Amino acid sequence: MLATLTGTDGVVAVAAGAMALVALGCCALLAVSMRRLRRAQRVVLGERGEQDVVSHVVAVQEAFEALHEYVEETAVRLDGRLAGIERTMLTQIAHRALVRYDAYNELSGQQSMSIALLDAQRSGIVLSCIHHRDQARVYGKQVVAGKGEIELSPEEAEAVRQALATTVPRGDGGGGPDA
Repeated sequence: MLATLTGTDGVVAVAAGAMALVALGCCALLAVSMRRLRRAQRVVLGERGEQDVVSHVVAVQEAFEALHEYVEETAVRLDGRLAGIERTMLTQIAHRALVRYDAYNELSGQQSMSIALLDAQRSGIVLSCIHHRDQARVYGKQVVAGKGEIELSPEEAEAVRQALATTVPRGDGGGGPDA
């Protein structure tokens, strides 16, 4: 038996057997390694059936692209809405002032007043309330681009001048200290 193992054929057979054992050991190591890899993939992918990492990455990429498209569409819609709000804000009261005075040269405690309410284009109205002992009168005049369509009284012109010198603060409802 030894003679058959010492010949060339015997040495090759022993070497082949040793290589087969090494290959079998490598296969066992690879099987263990694959089992660990699959367990790790299940942790990443979950238990949703047969899906490899590449399929999972493709699905995640598609979901990310869909989310990106949604965010872009939402941003475009919000930009449009913001532009509309900004256009609307131009027509809101941006300048205002109140001037109090004594009408008819009476000493009535400055019960008469003129108030100017103007938008960002310096247009709006001036309201005047003239108090007399037994009556009160209210007048309204339109203002376009800082000028009255009807001649303004000195008090009304002063209210417009003061209004254009100030701006209503945004975000506090216009109730700032100069309200």
